[in-house]
Amino acid sequence: MKTVPIRVAWLGEQNCRDCAVRSSALFAGLGEVDFGELHQPIEDIILESPAMLYRVGERGRAVFTLRRGLVKLVKYLPDGNQRIVRLLRQGDTLGLEALLSQPYPHDAIALTHCEICTIPVSLVERLSHEQSRLCQELMTRWQRALAEADRWLAEFSTGTARQRVARLLLWLSETAPGQPVPLFGREDLGAMLGLTTETVSRTIAELRRTRLIREMPHNQLTLDQAALRRIGEGMV
Repeated sequence: MKTVPIRVAWLGEQNCRDCAVRSSALFAGLGEVDFGELHQPIEDIILESPAMLYRVGERGRAVFTLRRGLVKLVKYLPDGNQRIVRLLRQGDTLGLEALLSQPYPHDAIALTHCEICTIPVSLVERLSHEQSRLCQELMTRWQRALAEADRWLAEFSTGTARQRVARLLLWLSETAPGQPVPLFGREDLGAMLGLTTETVSRTIAELRRTRLIREMPHNQLTLDQAALRRIGEGMV
């Protein structure tokens, strides 16, 4: 774990030039003068799959912004099975519950190589009192998290297996249209979509056979986005 002073992160040094803290995450509305007044450092975390960022029930002292990679939020059902209720991607904020002194409601687990900034709750609380812009950004983050939860419920828990898989693959491509997307393990895909591992395997095999997806090195897929969109919308 590497400690990075906030001013250094804002100025783009020490590999933080593209850091979510600088432009797209919690402190997006603050200027350089605001950062110059801060003394408490953030921490830069590197996680490899399947490392855990935090556990359900923990009372955290930090919120997190995801600079790179994908993190899965996992709930456990009474029968012991897991359900991935949401994926977090670049620029997203995790662990906002800590700002309300609430325990984390999920396990947060790295699904790919992840680069994460850890922001102490005490720092966020201080800034929220001093900077109205941060309060507005926090409300925006809460609203975005709710909207994404609704989207996951609507798009990835309903429809046929082909529709759910197609919608998920398209969602993964949104941050980099036209670029390959990661292919996860069948168990993870099933936990995301509410499908059995066997059903996911058959669906992926069918999409591969009809060349709507093509497997690349390093567990990457290229997509026929137009065809997948028609499947996701129930047009075929």
